[in-house]
Amino acid sequence: MGKGCPQLLDPDHGSWYFKCTLTEVFGTSRVVRRGGFATPEAAAKERSKVLAESRRRRATGCSVAECLRQWLSVSEQRVRPNTLRAYATHIDRYLIPHLGHLPLTKLAPGHVSTMLTELAHTTSKHDQPLSATTVRRIWATLRAALSWAVRAGLIERNAAKLVQMPREPARPPQVWTEELVAEWNATGRRPLVAVWTLVQLRRFLDLVRDDRLFALWWLFALRGLRRGEAAGLRWVDVSLEERALRIVQQRITVGATVQIGEPKTRSGRRSIALDRRTVEVLRLHRERQLAEAAAAGGRWRHSGYVFTKLDGDPLHPNFMTHRFADLLIGSGLPPIRLHDLRHGAATLAHHAGVDLKTVQDLLGHASYQLTADTYTNVLPETQQHAADAVADLILDRHDRDQQRDTKGVSADSPTGCGVGGGDPPACSHRSLANRAWSGHLGRMWRLGRRLRPRRRQHHSDRRTTTRPTTSARSIGP
Repeated sequence: MGKGCPQLLDPDHGSWYFKCTLTEVFGTSRVVRRGGFATPEAAAKERSKVLAESRRRRATGCSVAECLRQWLSVSEQRVRPNTLRAYATHIDRYLIPHLGHLPLTKLAPGHVSTMLTELAHTTSKHDQPLSATTVRRIWATLRAALSWAVRAGLIERNAAKLVQMPREPARPPQVWTEELVAEWNATGRRPLVAVWTLVQLRRFLDLVRDDRLFALWWLFALRGLRRGEAAGLRWVDVSLEERALRIVQQRITVGATVQIGEPKTRSGRRSIALDRRTVEVLRLHRERQLAEAAAAGGRWRHSGYVFTKLDGDPLHPNFMTHRFADLLIGSGLPPIRLHDLRHGAATLAHHAGVDLKTVQDLLGHASYQLTADTYTNVLPETQQHAADAVADLILDRHDRDQQRDTKGVSADSPTGCGVGGGDPPACSHRSLANRAWSGHLGRMWRLGRRLRPRRRQHHSDRRTTTRPTTSARSIGP
């Protein structure tokens, strides 16, 4: 009731409270209000304790747990929702239980090393040991938080950076060759990341030819879209006349919800060229969608998305993954993930002779090195073509050399070595003519003769020689 309280003048009525402003370790301020004290002396005493605790905390610094939570709160506006969710999981499930009780200024590299060793023997929520990749990501989260603490002036060094993590081996996708398929059939072991051969991909596309989402699988396989990019693709972003589509947004899962956001990277916002067959596939998909809308009548929701449910709502990204897995059941094809179609699209482009910079632009990568190291497997057909090209280069040269040498061989020479018995290396070369690599050996011998330094002669030492006739010409160089 405030001043209107009739018992305001009664000294035994009501209670006392205090209010003070505290300066936190991170430089922010907060107001503290507490009440319920019987006397002003009790309220003042509690206020003094609160201020003293605040001063002690500023003098000793914050704990690792407080630092991690503060860093997480300031990261909300600058990272993507899924990234923030991963940070929170690492902090709550692993970092705070192991390091949260330590004062931030006392955190040492030894503490971090001990935690990483313990994490290597920790099981996940699925009762599976944490993978080396997961442990490395937890360490990366701690390193990022401590880097922020250094910039904020809370600590002088980053203890996580002083711990040397083993280099994570690259895991490029493997191609499902016949040998790898046979091993999978015999042992059940499969690569973590794998791509289909050209024959296997053709079998898959033929298998899903009548599926209502055939255009979706076609775009994944040939144009390498990410799942979120395909889920967020709208018809306003597709120009069939200009044979191009634009990636301007994506629909991703964050927990149990689906959110619309920017492409994964800055380079992810891009334009993708379409070949004539892809244009025709999308045109037929558009006609099918219009027919479904007409059949649904008033139940159709005009969402504007390219890939929708039967009522017009956009597809859930997880549905794409589950539907792809269902299509592979009983297909006889070796298993791959939906994202592996993106790997395969890059591999196919590389096989077709597309340069890696263009492949990088197609996939929307910010790093050329990522494209070169991870996404461009060499198909067996590409390896065979390269091997044939090298062999053809050598053997074609041999055939030309052989034709040239044959013209200069004397008909009267039974050995084909020319007048005077010829040159021993040339005779040796002719004796190997029926071997596949004889052209290579002869070419290397002639190259050595041409590159051999000649002894300089004085004018008086030179002798006049007559040029041999064509029939007496040696087959040597």
